[in-house]
Amino acid sequence: MKKLLLIGSVFCLIVSKVSFATPSTQIWIPSTDFQKWKTMHLGLDNYIRTEKINGIRGAGMFDMGLTTGLLPFEKFQGEIGIDYLSMGDSNYDDYPLYFNAKIGFPESALFKGSPALALGAFNFGLKKNLTNYNIIYGEIAKTIPILGRLTVGYYTGNDKLLVDENLKKANGGLLLSLDRTMTEISDKLWFAIDYQGGKNYLGALSFGASWSFSKNVSVIFGYDIYNNKKAYYNTNNQNANTFTAQVDINF
Repeated sequence: MKKLLLIGSVFCLIVSKVSFATPSTQIWIPSTDFQKWKTMHLGLDNYIRTEKINGIRGAGMFDMGLTTGLLPFEKFQGEIGIDYLSMGDSNYDDYPLYFNAKIGFPESALFKGSPALALGAFNFGLKKNLTNYNIIYGEIAKTIPILGRLTVGYYTGNDKLLVDENLKKANGGLLLSLDRTMTEISDKLWFAIDYQGGKNYLGALSFGASWSFSKNVSVIFGYDIYNNKKAYYNTNNQNANTFTAQVDINF
């Protein structure tokens, strides 16, 4: 109960002061997008290992998340969510719940032409020094004609868990992305490439595309190339690259 109260207090603090367990994302990293007030988002994300390391093909990952709009304002937005994350390791999967929250401003909210701003948190797990990655991040994004939307940010988290293969802290890094709706082909087609810095298990270059089957349903297919394949993403497996398929449903 104390741990639940602590997590709740952290999120209340974030929301009251400003503005993966994932918030609204690109392929891998958080985005500056928000769930609208009185809407709910269901995300079903699969990550399948595409190679072997030391003769072993590690377990894949599955993330089922619910995210809902937090604020009833057009120019100041927020969201909060909970994820069920399976990593193929009972040490972690005994504590599968993670929390996330984010607040910020969409483009042109502060003044005409202003960039989007977001401040958030994700991977707040309930088991100390096992799933409490406690990642805090900030991002700024701006849509440039023809090129698409550019996003730049930074994240930091628990230095006891975000480590390299030598267990040295690697708990921060850049967040970068470029995403664009491919209107020349179809308004339903979207492309993105993103990057999360760091030599921990989260650091990766990812790219992929999405197709919207309807206003509320879309599917992303992507690929993740990890910065440090020697970093352990759980106690049994090292960080082989993954193919990802992500189903997004909005209510």
